[in-house]
Amino acid sequence: MKGTQNGWPGGRAAAVIRPARSDDLAPLSDFFAELSARTRYLRFFGPVTPTQALLRQLCGLADTIDAVIAVRGGVIVGHAMAVDRTGHQGSLVTDIGVVVADAWQGRGLGSALVRALVTGARVRGVKVMEMDVLDGNRHVLDMITSHWPAARIGHTRDSVSIRIQLPQQQRQQPETGAEGRPAAVAV
Repeated sequence: MKGTQNGWPGGRAAAVIRPARSDDLAPLSDFFAELSARTRYLRFFGPVTPTQALLRQLCGLADTIDAVIAVRGGVIVGHAMAVDRTGHQGSLVTDIGVVVADAWQGRGLGSALVRALVTGARVRGVKVMEMDVLDGNRHVLDMITSHWPAARIGHTRDSVSIRIQLPQQQRQQPETGAEGRPAAVAV
């Protein structure tokens, strides 16, 4: 994944999206602690404050987890992760979760984080992306359906279940950084 820039007026970069690392544990803890209770509820389906064990997973410190963060001025302003699993008929499926700092919501950062996850998933050979979104999270549901109008949407008692077929990677592989993970992207 190469660097891309999502410019605000004046063409300045808003944030850099890069893979999460083990040294992001403390800043990631601060990021989640500063989210409003509503934003944490929308991400975790409850007002969760991540434990150290959960923070390690959120940093992607497992082989089946791809975690990326958006950073602006050394501060984390967004987080996204994809957890791979084997689906029906042996195909690779990834479940994603995304959260953006309250002050940064509505600026396209969530979409940029999802694009970073999709790029990585396609490189890994993932065929399907899934996510659960609370029914009241209209902003995210509208973003998803505008990007993927063919998404399969189902309703559970607690949430909206979304399943998206990913087009497969054609030619180029993204540049990778340390540990073979995708390199940073500026948005």
